[in-house]
Amino acid sequence: MTARRSETPEREFIDTNVLIYAHDVTAGKKQAIAQNLIRRLWESGTGCLSVQVLQEFFVTITRKVGQPLSVDEAGARIRDYSLWRVFSAKPEDVVGAIELQKRTGLSFWDAMILRAASELGCDLLWTEDMNNGQFSGGVHIRNPFLADNS
Repeated sequence: MTARRSETPEREFIDTNVLIYAHDVTAGKKQAIAQNLIRRLWESGTGCLSVQVLQEFFVTITRKVGQPLSVDEAGARIRDYSLWRVFSAKPEDVVGAIELQKRTGLSFWDAMILRAASELGCDLLWTEDMNNGQFSGGVHIRNPFLADNS
C-alpha cells in the first residue's frame, strides 16, 4: 500500500453501507447520520470512495432496499459521487487485497475497501461492516452509527 504524504489533506473513505443509508428513506436514524456525514464530506472536499462502492450502491439502492431509487435517480447520484476521489482497482490491488485478507481475516470485499482507502491516502474509513476502532494500512476504521463516533 502506498505511503502517506504529509502534504495531502485529510481524506475520508465512505463504504457502501453508509452511502446506501444516506439514500434509503426506510433507514430511519441511520439515514440522518449518513446524510450529515456525507454533507460534511462534500463541504470539506475530503470524501473518497471506489468504483466497487459505486457498483454495490447501484445494485443495492435500485433493488434491495424498501423503497428503491429509480435507475435514473441512482445514476444521477453516482454521477455526483464521481466528483469525489474515486479509486479504481488494478490487478495488483486485487492481489494486495488477497494478502490483506490473509493477514487480517477480513472478507475479500472488505479487504478491497480497506485497500482502496489506503491507496487513496485516507485517514478514516467510515463503515459499519468492520471493527470500530481498528487501524490497518494507515487507515482508522470508524462506525458512524455508534454514539461515540458520530
